[in-house]
Amino acid sequence: MIWETIRLAVQAIFRNTMRSVLTVLGIVIGVAAVIAMVTVGEGSSSQVTADVEKLGTNIVMIMPGGMDQGPGTQSVAKAFKLKDVEALIDQIGSVDTAAPYAQTSMTAIYGPESTTTQVVGTDNRYLDAVDWPLAMGRAFLSTEETSGRPVCIIGETVRQNLFGNTSPIGETIRLSSLTCEVVGLLEAKGASSFGTDQDDVIGLPMKTFQRRISGNSDVAMIFVALRDGTSSDRAMSEIEALMRERRRISEGEDDDFTVMDMKQIAEMLSGITDVLTGLLSAVAAVSLLVGGIGIMNIMLVSVTERTREIGIRLAVGAQSSQVLMQFLVEAIVLSVIGGLIGIILGLVLAVFASNLMAIPFEPNPAVVGGAFLFSAVVGVIFGYFPARRAARLDPIEALRHQ
Repeated sequence: MIWETIRLAVQAIFRNTMRSVLTVLGIVIGVAAVIAMVTVGEGSSSQVTADVEKLGTNIVMIMPGGMDQGPGTQSVAKAFKLKDVEALIDQIGSVDTAAPYAQTSMTAIYGPESTTTQVVGTDNRYLDAVDWPLAMGRAFLSTEETSGRPVCIIGETVRQNLFGNTSPIGETIRLSSLTCEVVGLLEAKGASSFGTDQDDVIGLPMKTFQRRISGNSDVAMIFVALRDGTSSDRAMSEIEALMRERRRISEGEDDDFTVMDMKQIAEMLSGITDVLTGLLSAVAAVSLLVGGIGIMNIMLVSVTERTREIGIRLAVGAQSSQVLMQFLVEAIVLSVIGGLIGIILGLVLAVFASNLMAIPFEPNPAVVGGAFLFSAVVGVIFGYFPARRAARLDPIEALRHQ
């Protein structure tokens, strides 16, 4: 009996192909959008975690400003100094090395070529901490770091923009009024999870950056590399205690700095990605509701058009429950077809977006199954009311319908 009902439902659907296509379009768009959004979101989260882990699991970052500071904060936390970096290395045994870090955006010029890039002030310890080797040339000499000599190390993107495929070693580039010699080329890293080109960078010795670029002795951030086998929680507690002492923060006062390890940063970035994915998926899911309303409207029209057919079936002995089941099955079949097409379309879109964004393609079977199940539920809910109306028709009045 059920197979006969399904056969009749499929026949009714294909008798009005164009109307059926327009009916399931909302379901197709909703399911496809939800699957594509969630798949891309989970791929982005995985890429964020992978990118952060590339920096090393034993990296700790120290930044001015407390965790609760943000827009509208009245006081601005003071920056770090180079002496803070040395204190971390000298006074905390779990610290392998530490490096200062500051950056600004500038235009680099070489002959007729120019490019806007990130100019970073740091030292060789930063390259060791984040494990960023050189592809060509050398690192800074100790005399260059202490004297503030105008030399620089550039990323692959800067090389391509200014020098093409030729060697930049020994050439000089201009940063505003500063002319610096290129002594090294960093290995290419590619884009980060958020599309930022990590190779679009020029590194200067910290003292050169302070004297010739920023005009102050501030250190915007400190990268700390912990010794192998060290507990990051214990090391972070020791770092916090030392920085509170050096910044003269009294007991009971909040920190005016933040200490974070790579695990915390990965969780924070993944959390942001998950929230955005959830919001976009919720918006996309509205299409399923719209699709369900479309199914209900079309099925109501179908009931009106097929009133005589319904009257004949009821007159020859068909039960109201059988008529209800026929129209309900039609609605469910429409939803299921839309769900299947939506799944295929959503996965295709996710593959395309993943390749375009260079992120992993990680479909979630639970999300795919849930979207399909939801599409079927939409068919049941929104198909019930037209089906009930058809089942309640009076056969005599239905036969009089012209």
